[in-house]
Amino acid sequence: MEPNKSRRDFIRQSGIIAGGLAILPNMAGANFYSGANDTIKIALVGCGGRGTGAATQALLSKQNVKLVAMADAFRDQLDKCYKELTAGDSDEGKTVKDKVDVPDERKFTGFEGYLKAIALADVVILATPPGFRPIHFEECIRQNKHVFMEKPVATDPAGIKKVLEAAAIAKQKKLNVVVGLQRRYQNSYLELYKRKDQIGDITSAQAWWNNDGVWVRKRQPEQTEMEYQMRNWYYFVWLCGDHITEQHIHNLDVVNWFKGGYPVKAQGMGGREVRKGKDYGEIFDHHYVEFQYADGSVLNSQCRHIPRTMSRVDELLIGTKGNIFCDAARINDHKGKLIYQFDKSKENNPYQTEHDALFAAIAKGEYKYADADNGAYSTMTSILGRMATYTGQIIEWDKALNSGISLQPKVYDWNAAPPVLPNDAGIYAAAVPGVSKYV
Repeated sequence: MEPNKSRRDFIRQSGIIAGGLAILPNMAGANFYSGANDTIKIALVGCGGRGTGAATQALLSKQNVKLVAMADAFRDQLDKCYKELTAGDSDEGKTVKDKVDVPDERKFTGFEGYLKAIALADVVILATPPGFRPIHFEECIRQNKHVFMEKPVATDPAGIKKVLEAAAIAKQKKLNVVVGLQRRYQNSYLELYKRKDQIGDITSAQAWWNNDGVWVRKRQPEQTEMEYQMRNWYYFVWLCGDHITEQHIHNLDVVNWFKGGYPVKAQGMGGREVRKGKDYGEIFDHHYVEFQYADGSVLNSQCRHIPRTMSRVDELLIGTKGNIFCDAARINDHKGKLIYQFDKSKENNPYQTEHDALFAAIAKGEYKYADADNGAYSTMTSILGRMATYTGQIIEWDKALNSGISLQPKVYDWNAAPPVLPNDAGIYAAAVPGVSKYV
């Protein structure tokens, strides 16, 4: 790109597919192309805790950015997010407050609100429960927007395929896409990755996400079943993907990254030891998976949500010459001799860095980030593991990815039936290894 090309020229040019196939700009987002100044306009879709954090980090980037639209299924959640972003009760809050310009007419709620918010922006932050990510990402790319989307990027194989299809179009349009697998933007992990050859060939790995678990949101009398599940979304597979997908994806992604590939099959075990009440939906509280890669190497993966048990969130890579201890940010040989130790005083905030990188590229008119493929494949790794633990069978990557399995409801409506329903006692049926069939 020529040095005198402006950022606005770059965004406008992103609406054209390389190779001669033109895509006309979506004129519904007319002010997206009006470009009287170089302000990068942001829309936030999903206004929960992670959405609020991601919007804050985007607004704290060094570029000329402004939040101009917000969308969430629930108005109370949108209002809470807006209040936090505009609080201005600290130096940092004041900085963010000055970059928020979202009057009531640009606050959208319900299942269709994302369509209107996306149309008003140059860059869209996607931070809803991950079950909605495929349709939201697809719409962003259709409307020619750059994207930051939180992980995971889907909860089922059909969603993964949809993300991969949109990712291919995003590349053709030269739309930057960053996925919130922030370890890939973290200094210690980047330095370890540079030195991974020091341990030789990676022959096995271990990954952990073991801790007490997360929040629970109680059912309220006035809620429909759809609203209840969306409020308590972490405990329903169609929305969350189970915690092996929603959280453990980070650790699985690290191993995939260092291995330079993705598993070809998986088998494992899991179940519900403490999550047995009506508040806990259908997800497991523990998973243990053996992932096998094409070269025969194995990743032993464990994630657990059980209070008062051993906590660990970490990755270990074992090579022919030594080991990489990711959380400790060090490399040892097999005799225990230290080969490399990262200086933790040089650690960054990777959540901020991923936004700094994305918005710097857009401001410069550069096409640098295409994270969607990797985000999809690492999400699929977690889904593969979930399928293995839910069924108790060996699950093959290609068969699972191409299975066409969708967990999504046929209709997104407050009065529609979600994909799973409770019995008369209010209990949801969970997967039973040896009985449940997913592939």
